Amino acid sequence: MAPPPAAPAPPSAWQQAMANAYTSPIPVKKTHLGNALASEWTKIKSVRSTMWTLGIFLALVIGIGLLAAAQTGPEDYADVPFTIPAFFGLMLGQICLITLGVLVTSSEYGTGMIRTTFTASPQRYRVLTAKVVVFFITAFVVSAGSILLVGLATSSMNSGPEAGDVAWAGTVLKGGLYVSLLGVLALAVGSMLRHSAGAITAMLGLVLVPAILPGFLMIWKSTESLAEKMSDYNAINSLAKIFGLDGVDGSHGTPQLVVLVVVTVLALGGAFALLEKRDV
Repeated sequence: MAPPPAAPAPPSAWQQAMANAYTSPIPVKKTHLGNALASEWTKIKSVRSTMWTLGIFLALVIGIGLLAAAQTGPEDYADVPFTIPAFFGLMLGQICLITLGVLVTSSEYGTGMIRTTFTASPQRYRVLTAKVVVFFITAFVVSAGSILLVGLATSSMNSGPEAGDVAWAGTVLKGGLYVSLLGVLALAVGSMLRHSAGAITAMLGLVLVPAILPGFLMIWKSTESLAEKMSDYNAINSLAKIFGLDGVDGSHGTPQLVVLVVVTVLALGGAFALLEKRDV
């Protein structure tokens, strides 16, 4: 005869405590990218730096653009698009988006809040992805919208038989995309350097040095080709080509935009790689 089964042991004190533990009425759900996007949108819209930088950007692009448009006539747009006045504001306004892109990441490292962010969302790649998506959409909407507004205002002020029929929808999309990608590149640099002043300085050097250095490199015959490439692909001349001021190759800045896309993707790759390897 087999022995009868042993009676189950009475529950221990900690098992009884766990059985009577509090259960939250709020359902627990698995987090996803949408939660990170909502968090980053709340951050970017609630800090003063966003309002100040975007406000100055709009004032520069729209203000300078309308002032320039008011000083022109229909004959000035015979072979250029109506968005040309926005170009003059973008030359300065791009610095605002670069600054904001850096602050989106580096400010959290400066205040130490990045520890709270990574505690709430241990998937670091998800946090950086959300920052990139939210910033890029915000920057593109603001920049493309300001270029479009200047183009519409210029068209209404300078329409006439003397004005040409140059399409300018492409300048709205490419111009907004170019300065937005510059901001994303700054975001990646800010994530890698983790220091606001250092990242902003590095980005200003990346924008300004290629615009200044060709004048010195043209002195020597051996560096003329390098000077020409730097002159063609620096940020200011790239925007000029996008807005149709080159008037030679008719590429409308597409090669320059492709180069910026490649550089931005490489910088983001470095930012994601360092994010997973370094401590906070």
